[in-house]
Amino acid sequence: MTVQDIDRTGFAQEWEEWHRQKEEVLAGPHGFLAITSLRWLAPEPARFDDAPGAWSSTAEGVVVDLAEGEELTVDGTVVRGRHAFGVIAERDSVYAAAGDTLIEVAKRGGHDIVRPRHPDNALRTSFTRTPAYDPDPRWVRQGRFVAYPQPRPVTVGAAVEGLEHVYDSPGQVEFELEGETHRLTAFNGKAPGSLTVLFTDATSGVTTYAANRSLQIAPPDSEGHVTVDFNRAGNLPCAYTDLATCPLPPTENRLPVAVEAGERIPLERGGQA
Repeated sequence: MTVQDIDRTGFAQEWEEWHRQKEEVLAGPHGFLAITSLRWLAPEPARFDDAPGAWSSTAEGVVVDLAEGEELTVDGTVVRGRHAFGVIAERDSVYAAAGDTLIEVAKRGGHDIVRPRHPDNALRTSFTRTPAYDPDPRWVRQGRFVAYPQPRPVTVGAAVEGLEHVYDSPGQVEFELEGETHRLTAFNGKAPGSLTVLFTDATSGVTTYAANRSLQIAPPDSEGHVTVDFNRAGNLPCAYTDLATCPLPPTENRLPVAVEAGERIPLERGGQA
Protein backbone atom coordinates (compact mmCIF):
# COMPACT_ATOMS: atom_id res chain seq x y z
CA MET A 1 0.00 0.00 0.00
CA THR A 2 1.29 3.46 -0.91
CA VAL A 3 0.60 6.84 0.69
CA GLN A 4 -1.79 7.57 -2.18
CA ASP A 5 -3.83 4.47 -1.32
CA ILE A 6 -4.54 5.57 2.25
CA ASP A 7 -7.96 6.94 3.17
CA ARG A 8 -6.76 10.25 4.63
CA THR A 9 -10.06 11.01 6.35
CA GLY A 10 -10.13 7.66 8.10
CA PHE A 11 -6.42 7.93 8.87
CA ALA A 12 -6.91 11.31 10.54
CA GLN A 13 -9.93 10.07 12.50
CA GLU A 14 -7.99 7.07 13.83
CA TRP A 15 -5.14 9.35 14.86
CA GLU A 16 -7.53 11.74 16.61
CA GLU A 17 -9.01 8.85 18.59
CA TRP A 18 -5.53 7.64 19.59
CA HIS A 19 -4.58 11.14 20.69
CA ARG A 20 -7.84 11.66 22.59
CA GLN A 21 -7.44 8.41 24.53
CA LYS A 22 -3.82 9.24 25.37
CA GLU A 23 -4.83 12.68 26.67
CA GLU A 24 -7.63 11.17 28.77
CA VAL A 25 -5.18 8.87 30.57
CA LEU A 26 -2.64 11.66 31.10
CA ALA A 27 -5.21 14.12 32.48
CA GLY A 28 -7.43 11.62 34.27
CA PRO A 29 -8.32 12.24 37.94
CA HIS A 30 -5.27 10.22 39.01
CA GLY A 31 -3.13 10.52 35.89
CA PHE A 32 0.41 11.87 35.82
CA LEU A 33 -0.78 15.47 35.84
CA ALA A 34 -2.36 14.83 39.25
CA ILE A 35 0.99 14.00 40.91
CA THR A 36 1.89 16.54 43.59
CA SER A 37 5.30 15.23 44.71
CA LEU A 38 7.94 12.57 44.17
CA ARG A 39 9.25 11.21 47.47
CA TRP A 40 12.42 9.11 47.68
CA LEU A 41 12.04 6.92 50.74
CA ALA A 42 14.78 6.28 53.32
CA PRO A 43 15.03 3.81 56.23
CA GLU A 44 13.95 6.57 58.62
CA PRO A 45 10.19 7.22 58.53
CA ALA A 46 9.22 10.57 57.02
CA ARG A 47 5.90 12.41 56.86
CA PHE A 48 4.77 14.41 53.83
CA ASP A 49 2.22 17.17 53.58
CA ASP A 50 0.33 15.56 50.69
CA ALA A 51 -0.11 12.02 52.07
CA PRO A 52 -1.10 10.54 55.44
CA GLY A 53 1.34 8.47 57.45
CA ALA A 54 5.09 8.20 57.98
CA TRP A 55 6.77 6.38 55.11
CA SER A 56 9.99 4.37 55.03
CA SER A 57 11.96 1.91 52.91
CA THR A 58 12.80 -1.24 54.88
CA ALA A 59 13.78 -4.87 54.43
CA GLU A 60 10.02 -5.53 54.23
CA GLY A 61 9.74 -3.06 51.38
CA VAL A 62 7.75 0.15 51.76
CA VAL A 63 6.16 0.60 55.19
CA VAL A 64 3.72 3.28 56.29
CA ASP A 65 2.94 4.06 59.95
CA LEU A 66 -0.47 5.70 60.23
CA ALA A 67 -1.23 7.91 63.23
CA GLU A 68 -4.47 7.89 65.19
CA GLY A 69 -7.27 9.01 62.89
CA GLU A 70 -5.32 8.24 59.68
CA GLU A 71 -6.23 5.42 57.33
CA LEU A 72 -5.63 4.14 53.81
CA THR A 73 -7.56 1.78 51.60
CA VAL A 74 -5.40 -0.90 49.98
CA ASP A 75 -6.97 -3.45 47.62
CA GLY A 76 -10.40 -2.52 48.96
CA THR A 77 -9.41 -3.01 52.61
CA VAL A 78 -9.11 -0.18 55.11
CA VAL A 79 -5.76 -0.27 56.91
CA ARG A 80 -4.72 1.59 60.07
CA GLY A 81 -1.58 1.63 62.16
CA ARG A 82 1.42 -0.02 60.50
CA HIS A 83 1.15 -1.43 56.99
CA ALA A 84 3.88 -3.11 54.92
CA PHE A 85 3.40 -3.06 51.16
CA GLY A 86 6.03 -5.75 50.64
CA VAL A 87 8.98 -5.63 48.28
CA ILE A 88 7.88 -4.00 45.03
CA ALA A 89 9.52 -5.10 41.78
CA GLU A 90 11.38 -2.61 39.62
CA ARG A 91 8.98 -0.53 37.49
CA ASP A 92 5.96 -1.94 39.31
CA SER A 93 3.48 0.22 41.24
CA VAL A 94 0.82 -0.43 43.86
CA TYR A 95 -1.78 2.09 44.97
CA ALA A 96 -3.41 3.18 48.21
CA ALA A 97 -6.39 5.51 48.47
CA ALA A 98 -6.89 8.30 50.99
CA GLY A 99 -10.18 10.05 50.26
CA ASP A 100 -9.98 11.29 46.68
CA THR A 101 -6.17 11.02 46.73
CA LEU A 102 -4.42 8.03 45.20
CA ILE A 103 -0.93 7.29 46.49
CA GLU A 104 1.40 5.44 44.16
CA VAL A 105 3.98 3.25 45.89
CA ALA A 106 6.65 2.11 43.47
CA LYS A 107 10.26 1.23 42.76
CA ARG A 108 12.29 3.16 40.19
CA GLY A 109 15.98 2.69 39.54
CA GLY A 110 16.24 0.47 42.60
CA HIS A 111 14.74 3.11 44.92
CA ASP A 112 11.40 2.98 46.73
CA ILE A 113 9.25 6.01 46.01
CA VAL A 114 5.86 7.47 46.89
CA ARG A 115 3.91 9.73 44.51
CA PRO A 116 0.60 11.14 45.76
CA ARG A 117 -1.96 11.95 43.06
CA HIS A 118 -4.51 14.66 43.85
CA PRO A 119 -7.30 15.34 41.32
CA ASP A 120 -7.28 19.06 42.20
CA ASN A 121 -3.59 19.51 41.36
CA ALA A 122 -3.24 22.74 39.36
CA LEU A 123 -1.21 21.07 36.60
CA ARG A 124 -4.14 18.77 35.94
CA THR A 125 -7.02 21.22 36.35
CA SER A 126 -5.40 23.76 34.02
CA PHE A 127 -4.53 21.22 31.31
CA THR A 128 -6.18 21.78 27.92
CA ARG A 129 -4.38 19.74 25.26
CA THR A 130 -1.04 18.69 23.83
CA PRO A 131 0.05 20.36 20.57
CA ALA A 132 0.82 17.91 17.78
CA TYR A 133 1.65 17.86 14.10
CA ASP A 134 -1.24 17.14 11.77
CA PRO A 135 -1.36 13.41 11.00
CA ASP A 136 0.30 12.66 7.67
CA PRO A 137 0.48 9.19 6.04
CA ARG A 138 3.95 9.89 4.65
CA TRP A 139 5.31 9.40 8.19
CA VAL A 140 4.11 5.79 8.23
CA ARG A 141 7.07 3.56 7.42
CA GLN A 142 7.21 -0.16 6.75
CA GLY A 143 10.16 -1.75 8.46
CA ARG A 144 11.38 -4.97 9.94
CA PHE A 145 12.27 -6.26 13.35
CA VAL A 146 15.82 -7.59 13.66
CA ALA A 147 15.85 -9.86 16.70
CA TYR A 148 18.91 -10.55 18.80
CA PRO A 149 19.80 -14.22 19.43
CA GLN A 150 19.08 -13.46 23.10
CA PRO A 151 17.58 -10.34 24.71
CA ARG A 152 20.24 -7.84 25.75
CA PRO A 153 20.14 -5.71 28.91
CA VAL A 154 20.41 -2.03 27.98
CA THR A 155 21.14 0.65 30.57
CA VAL A 156 19.68 4.09 29.89
CA GLY A 157 19.55 7.36 31.78
CA ALA A 158 16.44 8.91 33.24
CA ALA A 159 14.66 12.25 33.47
CA VAL A 160 15.85 12.33 37.09
CA GLU A 161 19.55 13.13 37.21
CA GLY A 162 21.68 10.26 38.50
CA LEU A 163 18.95 7.63 38.02
CA GLU A 164 19.35 4.73 35.57
CA HIS A 165 16.97 2.17 34.13
CA VAL A 166 17.84 -1.26 32.77
CA TYR A 167 15.59 -2.79 30.11
CA ASP A 168 15.86 -6.01 28.17
CA SER A 169 16.00 -5.32 24.45
CA PRO A 170 14.74 -8.13 22.17
CA GLY A 171 16.23 -6.49 19.05
CA GLN A 172 16.15 -3.49 16.75
CA VAL A 173 13.61 -1.97 14.39
CA GLU A 174 14.96 -1.14 10.93
CA PHE A 175 13.32 1.27 8.46
CA GLU A 176 14.13 3.84 5.79
CA LEU A 177 13.72 7.58 6.22
CA GLU A 178 14.84 10.25 3.75
CA GLY A 179 16.77 7.70 1.73
CA GLU A 180 18.74 6.35 4.67
CA THR A 181 18.36 3.10 6.60
CA HIS A 182 18.04 3.52 10.36
CA ARG A 183 17.99 1.04 13.21
CA LEU A 184 16.52 1.82 16.61
CA THR A 185 16.93 -0.32 19.72
CA ALA A 186 13.54 -1.58 20.88
CA PHE A 187 12.25 -2.63 24.28
CA ASN A 188 9.31 -4.88 25.08
CA GLY A 189 5.94 -3.17 24.84
CA LYS A 190 2.95 -3.52 27.13
CA ALA A 191 1.10 -6.06 24.97
CA PRO A 192 2.72 -9.47 24.40
CA GLY A 193 5.08 -9.32 21.42
CA SER A 194 4.72 -5.55 20.99
CA LEU A 195 7.65 -3.15 21.00
CA THR A 196 8.46 0.24 22.48
CA VAL A 197 11.01 2.56 20.91
CA LEU A 198 12.37 5.67 22.65
CA PHE A 199 14.03 8.20 20.37
CA THR A 200 15.05 11.77 19.71
CA ASP A 201 15.47 13.49 16.34
CA ALA A 202 16.40 16.84 14.83
CA THR A 203 13.14 18.41 16.12
CA SER A 204 13.96 17.50 19.75
CA GLY A 205 14.33 20.65 21.80
CA VAL A 206 13.04 22.74 18.88
CA THR A 207 9.41 21.78 18.28
CA THR A 208 9.29 18.48 20.18
CA TYR A 209 10.26 17.62 23.74
CA ALA A 210 14.04 17.57 24.08
CA ALA A 211 14.56 14.44 26.20
CA ASN A 212 12.55 11.76 24.44
CA ARG A 213 9.50 10.60 22.58
CA SER A 214 8.02 7.13 22.53
CA LEU A 215 6.64 4.90 19.77
CA GLN A 216 4.48 1.84 20.34
CA ILE A 217 4.83 -0.78 17.61
CA ALA A 218 2.51 -3.74 17.09
CA PRO A 219 4.04 -7.25 17.20
CA PRO A 220 6.05 -8.18 14.09
CA ASP A 221 4.36 -10.56 11.66
CA SER A 222 5.73 -14.02 10.90
CA GLU A 223 8.37 -12.53 8.61
CA GLY A 224 9.40 -9.78 11.01
CA HIS A 225 7.59 -6.94 9.24
CA VAL A 226 6.51 -3.99 11.37
CA THR A 227 4.75 -0.68 10.82
CA VAL A 228 6.49 2.39 12.24
CA ASP A 229 3.97 5.25 12.48
CA PHE A 230 5.74 8.42 13.58
CA ASN A 231 2.39 10.20 13.74
CA ARG A 232 1.98 8.35 17.03
CA ALA A 233 5.28 9.50 18.49
CA GLY A 234 4.06 10.43 21.94
CA ASN A 235 5.34 12.41 24.89
CA LEU A 236 6.22 10.59 28.08
CA PRO A 237 5.06 12.05 31.43
CA CYS A 238 8.39 13.83 31.97
CA ALA A 239 7.45 16.14 29.10
CA TYR A 240 4.81 17.64 31.43
CA THR A 241 6.15 17.27 34.96
CA ASP A 242 9.47 17.03 36.78
CA LEU A 243 7.88 14.41 39.05
CA ALA A 244 8.36 11.60 36.50
CA THR A 245 11.31 9.20 36.24
CA CYS A 246 11.00 8.49 32.51
CA PRO A 247 13.82 6.67 30.72
CA LEU A 248 15.96 8.40 28.11
CA PRO A 249 16.60 6.84 24.69
CA PRO A 250 19.70 4.72 24.12
CA THR A 251 22.48 6.69 22.44
CA GLU A 252 21.94 4.89 19.12
CA ASN A 253 18.29 6.03 19.04
CA ARG A 254 19.11 9.63 18.11
CA LEU A 255 17.83 10.15 14.57
CA PRO A 256 19.73 12.78 12.56
CA VAL A 257 16.61 13.76 10.60
CA ALA A 258 13.67 15.98 11.58
CA VAL A 259 10.60 13.84 12.34
CA GLU A 260 7.87 16.45 12.00
CA ALA A 261 5.13 14.14 13.21
CA GLY A 262 3.51 13.20 16.48
CA GLU A 263 3.24 15.16 19.71
CA ARG A 264 5.09 18.42 20.20
CA ILE A 265 6.40 20.35 23.22
CA PRO A 266 3.57 20.62 25.78
CA LEU A 267 2.09 24.05 26.45
CA GLU A 268 3.14 23.55 30.07
CA ARG A 269 6.78 23.54 28.92
CA GLY A 270 6.47 26.58 26.68
CA GLY A 271 5.26 24.78 23.57
CA GLN A 272 3.39 26.64 20.89
CA ALA A 273 -0.22 25.95 20.00
